[in-house]
Amino acid sequence: MENLLEQINSPEDLKKLSPDKLPQLAEELREFIIKTVSKTGGHLSSNLGTIELTIALHYIFDAPKDKIIWDVGHQAYAHKILTGRREVFHTLRQYQGISGFLRREESIYDAYNAGHASTAISAALGMAEARDMKKEDFKVVAVVGDGSLSGGIAFEALNQAGHLKRDLIVILNDNEMSISGNVGALSAYLSRVLTGQVYSRFRKDTKSVLEPIPGIGEHMLKTISRFEEAFRKFITPGMLFEDLGFKYVGPIKGHNLPLLIRTFKNAKRLDRPILIHVVTKKGKGYEPAEKKPIFYHGVSTFNPETGEVPKKSGPPSYTSVFSKTIVKLARADEKIIGITAAMPEGTGLDALAKEIPERFYDVGIAEAHATLFAAGLALEGFKPVLAIYSTFLQRAFDPIVHDISLMNLPVTFSMDRAGIVGEDGPTHHGSFDLTYLRSLPNMILMAPKDENELQHMLKTAIEFPGPAAVRYPRGKGEGVQLDEEIKVLNIGEAEELKSGKDATIIAIGNMVYPALRASQNLEKEGMNIGVVNARFVKPLDKEMIINIAKESGLILTVEENAIQGGFGSAVLELFEKENLRNVVVKRMGLPDKFIEHGSPNILRKRYGLCEEGIVSELKSLLNSKKNKNFFLSFLNNAGKRTAG
Repeated sequence: MENLLEQINSPEDLKKLSPDKLPQLAEELREFIIKTVSKTGGHLSSNLGTIELTIALHYIFDAPKDKIIWDVGHQAYAHKILTGRREVFHTLRQYQGISGFLRREESIYDAYNAGHASTAISAALGMAEARDMKKEDFKVVAVVGDGSLSGGIAFEALNQAGHLKRDLIVILNDNEMSISGNVGALSAYLSRVLTGQVYSRFRKDTKSVLEPIPGIGEHMLKTISRFEEAFRKFITPGMLFEDLGFKYVGPIKGHNLPLLIRTFKNAKRLDRPILIHVVTKKGKGYEPAEKKPIFYHGVSTFNPETGEVPKKSGPPSYTSVFSKTIVKLARADEKIIGITAAMPEGTGLDALAKEIPERFYDVGIAEAHATLFAAGLALEGFKPVLAIYSTFLQRAFDPIVHDISLMNLPVTFSMDRAGIVGEDGPTHHGSFDLTYLRSLPNMILMAPKDENELQHMLKTAIEFPGPAAVRYPRGKGEGVQLDEEIKVLNIGEAEELKSGKDATIIAIGNMVYPALRASQNLEKEGMNIGVVNARFVKPLDKEMIINIAKESGLILTVEENAIQGGFGSAVLELFEKENLRNVVVKRMGLPDKFIEHGSPNILRKRYGLCEEGIVSELKSLLNSKKNKNFFLSFLNNAGKRTAG
């Protein structure tokens, strides 16, 4: 049998295939994605569920003239392969390879960059409006997961789209899941009619009752059939979307290629807002992913034959330490409430959900709502802990400012995946939290050097009578012993790990141990370098930092955050305020750019945020200091000789 996928380098090649060949292409795509992701890691379940949908889209619509906008982006691997990236697909999510998400910089077929949920309908409506203003002729299609509808932005867009009545197609990819299982009233509503079960059962039951009636049964069935469309809308989500101004089509089976093609072809002829409700299965066609769609949502390398993922030894991850700590603290304090935004497993709050379900809430992909929900709980005397990835907490910035910080409410923000995250790239790196949170009045901001300090910081944040944030990285800890007793740290107190007369490194979070190792290496070369674990970005340990700066005269700050406005900037601001002029300060952090995708180790070396990078920076600084001192001494001696 000929390999069809090898013949496809663009949607134009796809259109040359006869419809009866498309199921074979779907199976080849499925096999190709499984084989590749087993080597690179990536988002498997969601992409296996959209293969037929993607084929039908590119078979009917004319990308890149027609704009196909994918919400989130981790459902578009088949799209990448069909639009000319098959031969480089093996570089998926690898450093300098292709992105795991949509990137306009990567292909003309990627109409919109996607990484966070609920954005596609808004962007699609903007493109449709611009098209009409310019009197151009093309279709705009937004592909949205049902989980994204738990984000309020999607409904804001639906509301305006229905009002404007523009030519816009929204495809609701309904697999009953976002990353974890969907939550909320809307999800339950969609689930009840997932495959039109209520309607189908009613039709079947009605036919079985009326058909046997002599003379009138057949006539009554014909009469009832006239009301089928109206009735169908009444018992499916059609009523909801029709009221918002959309023509509703569905629900239809998302793995039935002839049905998808026929539906998309009909929708393409219309010139009004249309919502097509497509039901898919996450992990479709790969049994391990079908059975464990959450596990295979974002998976590392695995055996494609068995689905087994190699076990990794070593220290526990920061996420798992947070998970155990929050459960331990919640057992002892009934006021502690855990909240997440559609990621109980990813954040580790699933353990609290199992242990104390009445004090766990998953609000769906709705970070702003999660923050406001926490505000209400805090006002009534509870201690809410929001466990949200750093990059996703950005979506809640205004409520953090206006509703948490302004009212000085005791809400804890546990920011997992802070700093460099890795292969998911710029939409997922937690590069900015130190910058945007330290600017807020009343907020305290911490970052642990290791997993043991994390548990103490979590308790410190929860017991603080105001807003507090703890940020920690993705991946494993340092392998240190965990204290049995969890203690509250003194607010703003740093930790001097090593004194030094030549220079001092003041590091925060996961940069502390690389700084300590760099200091120890330089000691072998005769350099005496001090190391301080800052612990707090806000408030700083003012007394310790100033005293150390006066003693050594050379300070290197190190952080895994954007260098603009981050931890190093806070130290500089302190020195300026204290009029400390005779101190040389150098900041190390992430540059003023969006950091590309790649393994964390590669990216840290690329930007010098590792032991070797710190050693190199310190040697350069010490040489500059030595040369400066020599020059000043030369000028001073020259002046004395002239005077003599």
